[in-house]
Amino acid sequence: MRLLMYNARPDEMVNFKVLEDEYKIVIKTTDKGLNKDTVSLARGFDGITVQQHGAIDDEMIYAKLADFGIKQISLRITGYDIINFKFANKYDIKITNVPAYSPRSVSELVLADVMSLLRHLRETHLREDRGDFAWDGLQAREIHNLTVGIIGAGKIGSAVARIFKALGAKVLVADPIKRPELFDTVEYVDYNTLFKQADVVTMHTPMTEFMNHFMNAERFEQMKNDAIFINASRGPVVDTKALITALNDQQIAGAAIDTFEGEAGITGVDLSKSGFDNENLAELLKMPNVIVTPHIGFYTDAAVKNMDLISVRDAFKILNGEEPLHLVNK
Repeated sequence: MRLLMYNARPDEMVNFKVLEDEYKIVIKTTDKGLNKDTVSLARGFDGITVQQHGAIDDEMIYAKLADFGIKQISLRITGYDIINFKFANKYDIKITNVPAYSPRSVSELVLADVMSLLRHLRETHLREDRGDFAWDGLQAREIHNLTVGIIGAGKIGSAVARIFKALGAKVLVADPIKRPELFDTVEYVDYNTLFKQADVVTMHTPMTEFMNHFMNAERFEQMKNDAIFINASRGPVVDTKALITALNDQQIAGAAIDTFEGEAGITGVDLSKSGFDNENLAELLKMPNVIVTPHIGFYTDAAVKNMDLISVRDAFKILNGEEPLHLVNK
């Protein structure tokens, strides 16, 4: 059995070697993403796995995969909005994802972002770079005195809730799905209540039509002027121009963004020499009260290992005629 790993990174090679030995398969890699120009690389393989943010939306890709005899695409990520399910189903290609690689990985980044914003660490470092060691404007708030509002409390949002509850914060959740195991940790409220009461608003939702630009000008206006906003879910859930306006007009106090609109071709790439074409990102990077990270919430040793293992396991099951554990186009 031969698998091709698209978007393979050097840090994954150790995992791939272990999986080759465990499943008695051959794994080959390419650092290229799956698109109409690279789909031909899959010829001669039994299956493929993919980890990318760029859309796989050209019908020709699915048609060629089917011609090559490939019956699946195993995503080494959680989000599957990059897939065109109309074409996947038309060509009988099964799609799997990794729904829970390590909820702690993203939730710990959220904690780091919140603490950095509350302690004004970015602004402090910028001041120190120019020799300014004054305290003016750097007084912080303590987490145990704050209310943390979580939009979407699935596996990751639940982990975020438990962390901030353990630190003494009041935790609110807005989510149509209420989890009994969180009843002792959070208070479920509607969106309006969350925005009005929360000192920290953090997003942990999938990308759906309803969530597209969910955080818009109206919702930023509902937030407290001294509140901070975190997005560690999907870029398009935030209207970036509305976020920039909210920051410039001091409708909110700060933001941390791990995923942003137009990130395909930017995150995970060294663009220090060529630069990048994303005006909104450039504006956010200039702000002393904004932290931008290149979609690294998932990027821990435990999470990467699980992403590789789970995707290969599901591919292996499909190729052996078995039902995969994480099929998303049922």
